[in-house]
Amino acid sequence: MTVRAWLRGRAPAAPPHLFARVDQALGRRGDRPLTEAPEQCVDAAEELLRELLARPTAGRDSALDLLAVDALMTYAFEAAASEPDALGDRADHAMTRLASLA
Repeated sequence: MTVRAWLRGRAPAAPPHLFARVDQALGRRGDRPLTEAPEQCVDAAEELLRELLARPTAGRDSALDLLAVDALMTYAFEAAASEPDALGDRADHAMTRLASLA
């Protein structure tokens, strides 16, 4: 199963516009195996957040992108839940990566 197929099967489903933005942010990462979902989702969230922070202003037009970053991080940790012993390290690593963008 791919990351994209797993996301399509999530219940409840994300609203269509949000799913489309998440899928767009994932790009080719969505074709990776599900076992890579935590890393691929964090990578996509980091890239999208970097783009958001580079914008001169962040108005209402940024709302969908902010929601997509949040959704990608949520999906990353939902996928990582199958390895509970690694969650702390994953969280520390993800937090460090996102904080470094500020």
